[in-house]
Amino acid sequence: MADFTPDQIEDFKEAFGLFDRIGDSQVAYNQVADIMRALGQNPTNKDVTTILGNPSADDMANKRINFDTFLPMLKQVHALPKGTYDDYVEGLRVFDKEGNGTVMGAELRIVLSTLGEKMSEPEIDALMAGQEDENGSVHYEAFVKHIMSV
Repeated sequence: MADFTPDQIEDFKEAFGLFDRIGDSQVAYNQVADIMRALGQNPTNKDVTTILGNPSADDMANKRINFDTFLPMLKQVHALPKGTYDDYVEGLRVFDKEGNGTVMGAELRIVLSTLGEKMSEPEIDALMAGQEDENGSVHYEAFVKHIMSV
């Protein structure tokens, strides 16, 4: 597991506190993924659910955790393997039917909304904003660079 510096832990604790809506130094289970993402991690919802012990929908809304319980969870997520630029480009290359470095934007939208961790239409629209050329194609290497820089 990754060790964080005392300064990082202090920053994490401050960010964690921003999600405390009640003032009891705790956050709801359903906020854990958002906090992790705010701290620069990118866990899937499935990863977070597993780390939380596969809670029910009721538990996700009502159970709460404190920072001392959250930090080891953050360490677990931080230690998960991350996709690289080459991994993402290779994955999109499968959809490059003409071998010209582009994929159809419409096809990419369908993939994003139906495979893996499905994205909503507004999420896809935000992600795809400015990425399609006049023919509706997306240059996937530039697209991956854009996504990884966000």
